[in-house]
Amino acid sequence: GWQVSMKSGSLSYILPCSRLPVQLMSQVRVYTSNGQKKDLGSADANGSARGETLHKAETGQDTTNAGQKQSLPKQPIQVKVKAVLKKREYGPKYTQNNFITGVRAINEFCLKSSDLDQLRKIKRRSPHDDTETFTVYLRSDVEAKSLEVWGSPEALARERKRRKEAEIKYRENLFRNQRLLWEYKEFFGNTKPRSSTAAMFFKGPGKVVMVAICINGLNFFFKLLAWVYTGSASMFSEAIHSLADTCNQALLALGISQSARTPDPSHPYGFTNMRYIASLISGVGIFMMGAGLSWYHGIMGLLHPHPVESLLWAYCILAGSLVSEGATLLVAINEIRRSARAKGLSFYQYVVQSRDPSTNVVLLEDAAAVLSVAVAATCMGLTSLTGNPYYDSVGSLGVGTLLGTVSAFLIYTNTEALLGRSIEPEQLQRLTELLESDPVVRAIHDVKATDMGMSKVRFKAEVDFDGRVVTRSYLEKQDIEQLLQEIQQVKTLEELEAFMLKHGENIIDTLGAEVDRLEKDLKQRNPDVRHVDLEIL
Repeated sequence: GWQVSMKSGSLSYILPCSRLPVQLMSQVRVYTSNGQKKDLGSADANGSARGETLHKAETGQDTTNAGQKQSLPKQPIQVKVKAVLKKREYGPKYTQNNFITGVRAINEFCLKSSDLDQLRKIKRRSPHDDTETFTVYLRSDVEAKSLEVWGSPEALARERKRRKEAEIKYRENLFRNQRLLWEYKEFFGNTKPRSSTAAMFFKGPGKVVMVAICINGLNFFFKLLAWVYTGSASMFSEAIHSLADTCNQALLALGISQSARTPDPSHPYGFTNMRYIASLISGVGIFMMGAGLSWYHGIMGLLHPHPVESLLWAYCILAGSLVSEGATLLVAINEIRRSARAKGLSFYQYVVQSRDPSTNVVLLEDAAAVLSVAVAATCMGLTSLTGNPYYDSVGSLGVGTLLGTVSAFLIYTNTEALLGRSIEPEQLQRLTELLESDPVVRAIHDVKATDMGMSKVRFKAEVDFDGRVVTRSYLEKQDIEQLLQEIQQVKTLEELEAFMLKHGENIIDTLGAEVDRLEKDLKQRNPDVRHVDLEIL
């Protein structure tokens, strides 16, 4: 129990708690030994009587025990109770006061914009960079308004179901109308300007892929004729190689067109990885179609050799193929050099890191094509000189091995890119130093920066903010004199709570604004950074 000390000179007396029946009526009260109390609040009538009884009991005890001792001077006994704010329970009723935007209110509660005009409007800080503030509504007000409009939760549920069915039907009709529009355009001709997706194939990687498709298609046609005329296994491998290149580069063109699609709710980060997916499938296709058929034809030639006809036309076609494949290879090399110079990387680093998968595939396929033409011509020459068809079959196996190596490299690099590899340590260090140099940041932890493909980076970090700097940033925007007047007007706990809640919420908004500022600075100083996630510790 409580014990209260009374001092008189050098003597100390301890009053047990049973002798001091104090009844607390407020946070801080002062009681005297004669029953008088000083401070705010009211007491019941029995409080004074109990004080007098306590005084008499003390006087009697002093007379009996002390005897001749002088009576002690009356000293006030002070009992102070610490003021503690009552803990508030936040139940479903409190969370119903969460904010909701107008678009969500209309879509989720089947309301009209005119229905929202009658509700309370609250201005909140916008999480987007291009807008200052936006209007929100209390969720409880929106729910009440929806029940007022629809009459019951069951009617609201039926309306939601009906709108969902109407939305599905609308999408089906939209798809049907788009199909009809496409058919009309095919029949009457499209007079609209060329779209940005089509324009992608006239510059950069798209141009490289289209040139490769045209050249490899012609090479396949002429090599196929040469194989039919000569029956050479090496020429068959070359024809299959050109066919595989043409199909794979058509797949690359599809990946380029799909990667230009705008993000949607199902794919919020866009479709950039479609280029890597197309390149990965292309690598698998080269392995299965090019390398597999070349190995098969070479093995069959070794097991069942047959004489080769005149190879004059085959040499002519191989020479033309060498020129055309070399021209495509030069186009790919120039494009990679230009892109690597823009990124500040070497030619080797740009290819190994698969910065541009479409151009990489064209580069490696054409390099393999040039080497395979040389291998095929060499083996065919040995066959024509010696008359031994085994050299031709060995050339087919060599072309298949070369294609298998290229396909393995493409599969590895594109798989690494799709798994989400980290950016270069130097670039990550620059981003980290930029955050740590800001006064509002005390420390950063768990930093991750992922290359999402095509030089698009997603940055994530846990940030320990300096609360003093954030609060000072908020106070710099306030009228200090007015703030001092508000503090001086605080007299009760209720007023203190209201004051702290008001400015506490504003400080949290200031913290959110600081997060937006840091994210904007990271994107402006590092254009490759497209998505920034800063978590507050």
